[in-house]
Amino acid sequence: MRDPASFRDPSGFVYFENDEVRRRINPAYLPVYRRLIKSGLYKKLVQSGSLIPHREIPESLPPEEGLVIAPLRIPMITYPCEWSFGMLKDAALLTLHIHLTALNCGMFLKDASAYNVQFIGCRPVFIDTLSFEEYKDGLPWYAYGQFCRHFLAPLLLMRHTDIRLNQLLRLFPDGVPLDLAKKLLHGHGGLTALFHISLHSQFIDRHGNDNQKDFSEKKLKPMTLSAHRRLILNLINAIEKMEAGNIRSDWGNYYSGTNYSISAASGKAAAVEDLLNEIRAKRFFDLGANDGRYTRPALKHGAELAAAADSDSAAVEFNYQSGKKNGENILPLITDISNPVGGMGFAASERLPFWERAKPDCIMMLALIHHLVISNNLPLDKIAAWLYDLTPDVILEFVPKKDSQVQRLLACRADIFPEYEQSQFESIFSRFFQIEKKIELKDCSRTVYWFHRKHLGCLRQPFVCNSISCIANDNASDE
Repeated sequence: MRDPASFRDPSGFVYFENDEVRRRINPAYLPVYRRLIKSGLYKKLVQSGSLIPHREIPESLPPEEGLVIAPLRIPMITYPCEWSFGMLKDAALLTLHIHLTALNCGMFLKDASAYNVQFIGCRPVFIDTLSFEEYKDGLPWYAYGQFCRHFLAPLLLMRHTDIRLNQLLRLFPDGVPLDLAKKLLHGHGGLTALFHISLHSQFIDRHGNDNQKDFSEKKLKPMTLSAHRRLILNLINAIEKMEAGNIRSDWGNYYSGTNYSISAASGKAAAVEDLLNEIRAKRFFDLGANDGRYTRPALKHGAELAAAADSDSAAVEFNYQSGKKNGENILPLITDISNPVGGMGFAASERLPFWERAKPDCIMMLALIHHLVISNNLPLDKIAAWLYDLTPDVILEFVPKKDSQVQRLLACRADIFPEYEQSQFESIFSRFFQIEKKIELKDCSRTVYWFHRKHLGCLRQPFVCNSISCIANDNASDE
């Protein structure tokens, strides 16, 4: 099966065979690929952990039809609009350092798409082996504009305007238009924004209607190799200095003001640890993960992928920096469960929806369901049906109405949620799941459940809306 995102590059394409990744290299690109290997660039990048390794499968095609390689498979594909500030910053720096290393080996990156970078835990890695081209004297960096749209503009906007503006990458999959970034920055960003965003935007406005011959021969002046290196080093220096700054957060500091007693908090941690040890999921998702403190135990209980999703940018950034510092294999993601990333790009299928990229063995939702029901008006049966389609095992914390956190949600609205009672909750979820364990936390009114999916067959269909059932049956805030 061909990857729906792999059709723009004439050099080759990605497909899947027996659940393994394959990349076809077309005959026209083979000389460049051979140069990549012979130059030592591939070896340098793989040894440094910057580029995913691959093995060649020469018997797959006749030599005149190209070559097939088998790259290492990434545990989960993520998109830049799902990354925190630090993740986008590290992905940008990785791209620039790879380009600089390539120049030293007589090659360069012909494109600078943020989608060429993925994360294995908290480590960014470059995945597009066919993004390299042979360097020739005087060539400008044709990917410079793409780098500014995909990386520099959103980083500057997150730093100087609002940390949530990485969501513009959801609206503009090919990067934030520079004229829009210029307007939103309102003069902030210093010389970096002036030269790489404002003046760059003016250049595009001035020459955007020039014919291709005039634009290429008169406007893009030759760039010496030393000038090329200075441009990259200038970008590296500017981005390395960027910090997220002061971030407003609803939940980033939640645990400093939690309503748990010490015994309740330790009881919750023990309950989660016990359930994770019993389930031992390989692909584990913590939805509403906050800073990931309850996600991390999954790693020592067999999880090969531990994704920690939260809608709060500050919490995800804190989680990422902590995981990066400690070398943890945790994958923090900015994800609003009530509105996750849908299909993007050409025909809305070039970039897959979140739940088509995520195939969890177990989903954990600690103190999240009351937000879905009360803040988002989602019926319990829809939530249960959604989880049924996504995963065989669910760890879920139920927070009753008398809890102070639920009372806070109800303070500014009428209580129109009669079904949000524990008995009703158990009854509805029991249509889809068997209650394997029910742990009542001490010194609080909360309960942690382990649900295991029932085999309902066609009986489940009345509870499943079309948008859920079409996801396929591949198996979805912590407070």
